[in-house]
Amino acid sequence: MACRKDDRINLLDLDRQSMARFFADLGEKPFRTHQVLKWLHQSGVDQIDEMTNLSKSLREKLKEIACIRPPQVKHEQLSRDGTRKWLLEIDGGNSIEMVFIPEEGRGTLCISSQVGCPLDCRFCSTGKQGFNKNLSVGEIIGQLWVANHRLGWKKEERQPVTNVVMMGMGEPLLNFDNVVAAMDLMLDDLAYGLSRRRVTLSTSGLVPAIDRLKEKSPVSLAISLHAPNDEIRNRIMPINKSWPLEELLGACRRFTERDESHNHITFEYVMLDGINDSDENARELAKRLQGIPAKINLIPFNPFPGSEYQCSPCERINRFREILIRAGLVTVTRKTRGDDIDAACGQLVGKVVPKAKRFRQSLKGSEGEAA
Repeated sequence: MACRKDDRINLLDLDRQSMARFFADLGEKPFRTHQVLKWLHQSGVDQIDEMTNLSKSLREKLKEIACIRPPQVKHEQLSRDGTRKWLLEIDGGNSIEMVFIPEEGRGTLCISSQVGCPLDCRFCSTGKQGFNKNLSVGEIIGQLWVANHRLGWKKEERQPVTNVVMMGMGEPLLNFDNVVAAMDLMLDDLAYGLSRRRVTLSTSGLVPAIDRLKEKSPVSLAISLHAPNDEIRNRIMPINKSWPLEELLGACRRFTERDESHNHITFEYVMLDGINDSDENARELAKRLQGIPAKINLIPFNPFPGSEYQCSPCERINRFREILIRAGLVTVTRKTRGDDIDAACGQLVGKVVPKAKRFRQSLKGSEGEAA
């Protein structure tokens, strides 16, 4: 199958621009970029010899300096509701998890961007695992490559993955360049050709990186908000001490001003019993979000071992949603999927050889460089 770790270039690490530079350095014509991208991402080949419209001499040259190295599946679980979770092996003795959620007419793949996470949000099991490294482009886009293979997709069929959310392990904007390059491949007509409305990046709120994303990528944006004020958010999301709510929501307003493609932002709000779920919290949230084209996803908290929180009761979630809807905000309660295999929101853990539990320097000073 695909090659093991060695010194050769992983072709999955190359987006269209990088692939063009790669072939230019080899003295090859630009059309080679188109051919190889299609073989990798549309045909899903895992051997260079399968690229039959390349000359034999070029294939031999490529095999000496390049290979196809996706993440390796270590374990797969199937939920009673059809959700699938894969444990993928990554270099350095680490593993990550990705999740596929099938629904009528669509299939959503939740992709990881880091091994672990340094942000240490109190309600998320990923952050409790520590942090090891940013994933490479190949390790990010390779998750989509692997999912298509595992779901039995063939070139002549419709892709089982119609939507991608950068909402797995890690904070995507702390791995900005690699995540954007991977999303470019998701959108590229020579690769997966997904609509920009069907690729969503979820962030905890790195304000400078949100502004940068606005200029670099046309994908949709989701904000892990989870609190209506700084007092609560500081307690459950330490990142808020670097970029308080007013700064974060200012970046959200700027993001929606770019063009019509960014017509709304999804705000994710995990429902924590007695923490952020009161009527007063709902009214304060509605006031905060006035003037921002918004959709709010209320997420029932998914418990994990060692968690200090409980999920809000159903009647409390319903009441919270009703207040927001009456305030004119599009609000839905997200259906919990895959909780029986720990594949629900906030439950992904993988295997992390930790280097840092959290940042060892100011987030504002790092602007995305993890310790």
